[in-house]
Amino acid sequence: MNAASTRPPRGHRPGDLDNICDDVREIADSTGVQLSGPVPLPTKTLEIPSRKSPDGEGTATWEHWEMRVHKRLIDIDADERALRQLMRIQVPNDVSIEIVLED
Repeated sequence: MNAASTRPPRGHRPGDLDNICDDVREIADSTGVQLSGPVPLPTKTLEIPSRKSPDGEGTATWEHWEMRVHKRLIDIDADERALRQLMRIQVPNDVSIEIVLED
């Protein structure tokens, strides 16, 4: 039996990630495979400071833009049927999922 770990679903909105994790949990329950997770991983914060004034004149005022990347780790001891159902999950555009197969 293959062990598949969906490694880490990541996105900008934690609510979308939680919905996908619930879908994965439902698939694991319906197929009877063992599931561990989702484990919330640390949130990565990307900050970009930029000048407000485009030409450099005036006071040096800065805007700070921030993007947060949320991740969850799920480990599934999946069979072929569970993997096929995992591949059919509808994923929003701003969420990415990586599936790693291990023996």
